[in-house]
Amino acid sequence: MDEELESGFLKFMEVERTASPRTLENYRLALESCRTWFGAKFAGWRETTAEDFRRWLYEMMKQDLSKSTIRLRFAALRSFYKFLVHRRGFIKSPVAEVQLPKPEKKLPVVLTASQIDELLALPLQAPIHKQTQPWMPLRDAAILELFYSCGLRISELRGLDVRDIDFLGENVKVTGKGAKERIVPIGGPALSALQRYQREAAVTNGPLFLGKRRTRITQQAIDLLLKKYLKLSSIPFKISPHKLRHSFATHLLDAGADLRSVQSLLGHASLSTTQIYTHVTKERLRQAYDAAHPRAT
Repeated sequence: MDEELESGFLKFMEVERTASPRTLENYRLALESCRTWFGAKFAGWRETTAEDFRRWLYEMMKQDLSKSTIRLRFAALRSFYKFLVHRRGFIKSPVAEVQLPKPEKKLPVVLTASQIDELLALPLQAPIHKQTQPWMPLRDAAILELFYSCGLRISELRGLDVRDIDFLGENVKVTGKGAKERIVPIGGPALSALQRYQREAAVTNGPLFLGKRRTRITQQAIDLLLKKYLKLSSIPFKISPHKLRHSFATHLLDAGADLRSVQSLLGHASLSTTQIYTHVTKERLRQAYDAAHPRAT
């Protein structure tokens, strides 16, 4: 019975909520982790109480799990019980009564404008191996340019098709979380990089970015190419495609863009998600002030 409830919930999230494979896996693991901890004492999702979940929370905190991991697990359980109340006749959610630790305030790592320039130039400067096809460095350049120009998530960039790029309108149609579509402007350098790549690779329809076998590029391949160019750069810390998204948002706010516009460009459902970038901008201003003002200290 409990397994049917879980599988029904995951199916609901996949079909009706169009949750990503990663979200579905996180939710599945959260439910499994909870049941595993209860072990033989698990009486079923209907009989489990708020006090049971408080004990599980306390145990995770004793194990020194990060607050983000704990909150992610409880987010899955809250969604699960919301489904059980609305679709399976449960009276209430015991998880709603559990008070969670406040989230850790970690500011995103942001590249400087000069670091961005250095990184984006590398695909066309790096040595080319014999096995590398001529269009691949152009592809890499277009990928990095588009990441920074549009602030895309890696899943959004990977999922782009040729038809999503509007060269005349200078924008891209992006399918984000929950299959929500948005239109994002593309800067001139990114448009030029895309045109050079498409021309050299003869990409006229289907997936925009191709792998070695001329099928849609994988997420792993995108991660690897970024690591490759990072090693060739002078950037002293690890970066991911998402850090290019952080840099995109922060640089826009630094230059005076309003928060609502940045929220729309990023595809955030809530303004509070975007507001973390204002903290980054304020911190950068504070550092600049402390470094430059003669009476800062």
